[in-house]
Amino acid sequence: MKTDLLLNELTFKAMRSSGPGGQHVNKTASKVEVSLDVNNSAALSTSEKDRILKKLTNRISSEGILSLHSSESRSQHRNKAIVIEKLIELLKQALKPVKKRKKTKTPKKAIEKRLKAKKNNALKKANRKPPKID
Repeated sequence: MKTDLLLNELTFKAMRSSGPGGQHVNKTASKVEVSLDVNNSAALSTSEKDRILKKLTNRISSEGILSLHSSESRSQHRNKAIVIEKLIELLKQALKPVKKRKKTKTPKKAIEKRLKAKKNNALKKANRKPPKID
């Protein structure tokens, strides 16, 4: 992933933020939404695009556009920086290869401990029964 090329491909859209803030909220467009067309991106290789499309299917629209928004700050510039940071971190996480799980054998000590606990539990319950009269 080439971050400098990726930043040039982003499209930004500013809108009014929701929530409390009085008059300030009603007259300033501080919420920032960033969109990235994953399918037509030159910053990503085909294998990277495939991995991103697979891992981020819930966040990508049917047209292949990944969009994020931020309204954390009252400043549009700060929200823009936050949303770029979020997007790059999200893409890095999606591109990180998944570690394969190594199968391990259960240690003998753990097996012995489990069996001993079962035996103790069985004895405890056996002692609760009334004695047998022959």
